[in-house]
Amino acid sequence: MDVELGEIQTQFAELIWKNEPIGSGKLVKLCEKEFSWKKPTTYTVLRKLYEKGLFQNEGGVVTSRISREAFYAAKSEKFVEESFSGSLPAFIAAFTSQKRLSEAEAEEIRRMIDAYRRGSEE
Repeated sequence: MDVELGEIQTQFAELIWKNEPIGSGKLVKLCEKEFSWKKPTTYTVLRKLYEKGLFQNEGGVVTSRISREAFYAAKSEKFVEESFSGSLPAFIAAFTSQKRLSEAEAEEIRRMIDAYRRGSEE
């Protein structure tokens, strides 16, 4: 799956995720309203996202092949891999050097780590 999307492709993907399953005719009308696109533009962008493995159009109904959450998780993983040689601690160090975590954010991260540890012990 290719997680690299341009701004328009991202907006289009978000529109599909928000409205799926959606008939292709309804999608065309929605894109005309949201983006001022003509039918061929909608189908061209949909085809590109189909080729990237994100969506499918079966029987005139557009659905995702990957959830929004799974897509952004893969995109985040790729970013950490490319930018920090796959080191999550290096990413967190870089992130927190520019932005101070709130106590609530730090506690949420602690809970995530604790849940991971509990899950790996089983």
